[in-house]
Amino acid sequence: MNRRDFLKSASAATLGALAANESRIFAADEVEKIAPRADCVIVLWMAGGMAHTETFDPKRYTAFEKGVESKAVLSTFPSIPTSVDGVRFSQGLEKMAEVMDRGTLIRTAQAADLGFILHSRHQYHWHTGYIPPQSVAAPHIGAFMARALGPRNPAIPAFINIGQRFDLGEGEELKAFTTAGFLGSEYGPFNVPFPQDAAQAVRPPEGMTPGRFADRNKFYKRLLEASPVREGSAFQRESFIRAMDNAHQLLASPAAKAFDLSLEPPESVARYTPPGFDPKKIGGLKLDREGVYEVQSAGRFGLGCLLARRLAEAGARYIEVTTEYIPFLNWDTHENGHTKLVAMKSMIDAPIAQLIRDLEERGLLNRTLVVLASEFSRDMLIEGKQNSQQREQARVPDRIEELKYYGMHRHFTEAGSVLMWGGGMKRGHVHGETADERPCKTVKDPVIIEDLHATIYKAMGISPKLSYLVEERPFYVTKDGLGKPIESLYA
Repeated sequence: MNRRDFLKSASAATLGALAANESRIFAADEVEKIAPRADCVIVLWMAGGMAHTETFDPKRYTAFEKGVESKAVLSTFPSIPTSVDGVRFSQGLEKMAEVMDRGTLIRTAQAADLGFILHSRHQYHWHTGYIPPQSVAAPHIGAFMARALGPRNPAIPAFINIGQRFDLGEGEELKAFTTAGFLGSEYGPFNVPFPQDAAQAVRPPEGMTPGRFADRNKFYKRLLEASPVREGSAFQRESFIRAMDNAHQLLASPAAKAFDLSLEPPESVARYTPPGFDPKKIGGLKLDREGVYEVQSAGRFGLGCLLARRLAEAGARYIEVTTEYIPFLNWDTHENGHTKLVAMKSMIDAPIAQLIRDLEERGLLNRTLVVLASEFSRDMLIEGKQNSQQREQARVPDRIEELKYYGMHRHFTEAGSVLMWGGGMKRGHVHGETADERPCKTVKDPVIIEDLHATIYKAMGISPKLSYLVEERPFYVTKDGLGKPIESLYA
């Protein structure tokens, strides 16, 4: 399935959801009651395919030199020790290595075999638990949590998505799963593409008086209420109106200050951003001639982590912060893999470590589950998995003569790293084992998406068997309700 076919299928499913009947909890009395270990989830999304052998599961290091054989390269960074004896990360993640003793590392997360490898399809699968296309619009995991648990603070959106734009690259494909689907608009994401602009998103438009803004809202609601059924089911219209009411409640609430990063002390901002960063000048993603992300671009993810901490304090339920998916940029390393990862590690290392420390210092880490993940991993030679018939999507010569070929360029689905902190998870724990030689695949304790989701849901007190009735059939939070929590990960 190519990008165009996927987009058509996903769009059809979304339109189908608009005409769906009201979603209802299905057989709730039969679903097990689970005591929650966490109240909030923060997902740190490494969009584009983060190579496990270059980050949290380093293998034998081979330095770059002209003429080196590609098959000899497993890691392009030397390994470094962490705060847990015997556990090593790759160079460039020194600050995160210091907080490994607070977390659990899964080294054997496996991406599903979806045929032709397409980032948007795998991201759809990770975020919804379902393989696209679906006959109905599958809700994002954040929307499921918003629907099942409700807001922690009525004035704060339960589901907040930070750092992803939808007006470039494969934005339309990403929109297909960054929704509440059939659950209704009120459970959908509050999108904050640029965290430094978050405060503006919770204020009326500049120059508009509060009275005029309120009148405009009332007029728009009357238009929605009067619209014919063919433009969407009554349930979907009512859900959208409730979403608008929630937004206006936020505008008038003191809780809106949580979105205002200008209220954060400058020294705090500095701990989340690179030296020389100016939050007033941040813009889109830019690279210099060597392929390194400029300081202003690199600081955007750090501000997202800082905003996530403020929102977790204020009462958000599910927060996602992404490095942003743009084809061939960030973790999508079809060339210049090593050079780009130097920049990506610099982008994520300090802010993620600071987020963990700040949550811990504020007494929030135990009840906040932080999850770092990506749609799949990468390898220099293997596309998909060993002996698969996947179409090659990156050119790597047998011998490397140029630096741009040094790094992991092809998509690898047989193993990947997921890090989890807080939320009732073990501290200083490693789950699973991968091979030390290519293919660096899972050899012990594999973790599939259904079971990873079940583990996250259970930590939040949600049964993996919870379902909602849509189009007269149950739709489960894990595929067919079969996800099994990985009990050995809990403390």
